[in-house]
Amino acid sequence: MKKDIPELKVEDMAIAIAPRDPFLEEELWDTFIINFKEDTIKNVLVVSRGYGEDETGDSRQTTTLRHFFPEIGPLELQQIEPIAKELFWMAHEYWVSFSYNGHMYDKRYVFVNGSIDTVNFTKIPILNRKGVMIK
Repeated sequence: MKKDIPELKVEDMAIAIAPRDPFLEEELWDTFIINFKEDTIKNVLVVSRGYGEDETGDSRQTTTLRHFFPEIGPLELQQIEPIAKELFWMAHEYWVSFSYNGHMYDKRYVFVNGSIDTVNFTKIPILNRKGVMIK
């Protein structure tokens, strides 16, 4: 029955996007998954894609990429992929699934178009760099 299925909420996880060197106008930035938990998470699958409408109104999307990490330790981060600065006009979605304490969790993180910008920078814990983050 539906009442027997536990409602599990993803907590203490984040996706962050940060420039490789904030003082240089680098074309590639890095995307990270951050485990703020005090325990290891296992079988981490991250599915990423970008999508949006270009200046002519045509629908555009990037290739869907899948990344697997056997585990991410407590208070650790894992680099997912680089992202080209020229694609920041798109929305970028990261769907994360992982196992923790014998249960499967999943959460969708979406950086809406225009949100990957220096005006939205925050200090990213564990990474110790400035960038944008969704927790």
